[in-house]
Amino acid sequence: TLTYLPQDLPLPEPSPDDQPYWDACDQRELRIQRCAKCTRFRHPPTPICPSCRSPKACWTQVSGNGTVFSYTIAHFATHPVLKDALPYNVAVVLLDDADDVRIISNVIDIAPEKMAIGLRVSLVWQPLHNGGYLPRFSGRDHSLATVTTP
Repeated sequence: TLTYLPQDLPLPEPSPDDQPYWDACDQRELRIQRCAKCTRFRHPPTPICPSCRSPKACWTQVSGNGTVFSYTIAHFATHPVLKDALPYNVAVVLLDDADDVRIISNVIDIAPEKMAIGLRVSLVWQPLHNGGYLPRFSGRDHSLATVTTP
């Protein structure tokens, strides 16, 4: 069983703009906001398309496959519940099928010294104590596996 960050880490507070994103995550679907006029993907979600200024949007499911665009290794706990999880990575993942959308998350199964820009990753789901899920990424082939946390 895969594990990563602790369950008692505070959860994100959805806004009206990103509530559909979190609702899709709770269904284990990675959906990215897309302009209904010019079809450009955008993340984080916004009320108006930055490309064509249209307020019309839809939510499109994407594969969750991608590449590590950038990352950092945290050696200092930014929240008290993270002190026993050190060191951990924070990765910026460029999604394959969503224009130039990048998601900030974690690669759950790669040692800090093995993290690399260009690493191929795939989506996995971390169950949360509230019954929802967070998107995480795997550097191995876990094809939409579920991650459990300590």
